[in-house]
Amino acid sequence: MQRTFGPINSPGSSTAQSNTNATELAKREGILEERERQIAEKQKLIDEKLEQLEKVRKDLVSKLEKVSSMSKEEAQKILLENVDKELAAEISKRIKEAEEEIKLTADEKAKEVLAEAMRHGVTDYISEFTTSKVKLPDEEMKGRIIGKEGRNVRTFEQATGVDVVMDDEIPDTLILSSFDSVRREIARVALERLMEDGRIQPQRIEEIVEKTKEDINKLMRAAGEKLCHDVGVYNLPVELVDMIGRFKYRFSYGQNLIVHTQEETQIGIALAKMIGADVNVVRLGCLLHDIGKVVTDGDEGTHVEKGVQLAKKFGLPEKVINCIAEHHEDKPFSADESVLVYIADAISGGRPGARHENVEDYIKRMDDIEKIATSFEGVEKAFAVQAGREVRVIVTPERIPDDELPKLVHDIAERISKEVMVPGAVKITAIRETRYSESTMTTP
Repeated sequence: MQRTFGPINSPGSSTAQSNTNATELAKREGILEERERQIAEKQKLIDEKLEQLEKVRKDLVSKLEKVSSMSKEEAQKILLENVDKELAAEISKRIKEAEEEIKLTADEKAKEVLAEAMRHGVTDYISEFTTSKVKLPDEEMKGRIIGKEGRNVRTFEQATGVDVVMDDEIPDTLILSSFDSVRREIARVALERLMEDGRIQPQRIEEIVEKTKEDINKLMRAAGEKLCHDVGVYNLPVELVDMIGRFKYRFSYGQNLIVHTQEETQIGIALAKMIGADVNVVRLGCLLHDIGKVVTDGDEGTHVEKGVQLAKKFGLPEKVINCIAEHHEDKPFSADESVLVYIADAISGGRPGARHENVEDYIKRMDDIEKIATSFEGVEKAFAVQAGREVRVIVTPERIPDDELPKLVHDIAERISKEVMVPGAVKITAIRETRYSESTMTTP
């Protein structure tokens, strides 16, 4: 029987096969190691995530435990605080934008408000100048007015309370002199009536003057009532209405006081309506701000001080009294209404054509004020500002210590009040400044 056999492997072929198997094994081991490394990294990440989740879980548990013990108001407060923090930056941004917008529009809006207020104060008024001069028809009339040994003119002066001045340079004119404008007006009208009547003797003079006083008082009351009604003020005491009527014959730098008051009140009312201030307070404050100028009796003082005393006498509201007291900034402003009265007064009195003053007199007054201030020892310079309402005094610090400034200011104010005619109060401000300086050394 015959048998068939397959090929017989040689020793060399067995070695090659072994090498191939070893390489394949090493390759697989490397792949396994890489997979293990990747698995380890993923496991590490998973562990970290689990750790973070556990931390978050604990935080949430802690917060829930805390919230569970809170009241509704406490939880709402915490929520609002968080919202506030988030919105703080946005709110600040919006505020800044609003401020920028306000800066851009404020000037234009202010101009519109003032222009509209001034439109309400427009009048047909032209500056007037009161004169206390009476024209005589002839030289004979002057002799009759003087009378025998001057008895007629003496009676006239006693009855009217004015001085009759005769100037040789103007022989056909008599000058009536008095600080009281109402007295001057009574004297002027009475003198004209006497010349027209022709019976110039002491008894007739007294009769004419008395009748003229009654007529002028009626005219003033009617003027006071008209002014009050024109600006919408009613039910004031009759005595106060009579005082307001005296504005008819009172002038300030050529500006009639009754017209100035009406103009100012209209402006003040318009301003108060625009900004939402108390219109009635501003109305009364403007109407009565210069009432002290027609007060002729009582203690001495500025028209502001006299006005405040009169307002208190009639029991006016405190805010109205403050408007009177602060309309020249003698006191700091206490309310918006006082500021509006001050502004309205400045607009009416300061507008072109409202008031006039001789330029030479104005310059001389300012110069006199500065000379008085600089005449005091230790005063280096002095500047009169605001038409003489304020004097700024600069002192030499080496010669005037701080504790001597109050006395210096008082002495300057006292001399100015005695020697210079200034409308209103004068504010004296002393400035004492100490400076130190040193130069650096130059290097060669």
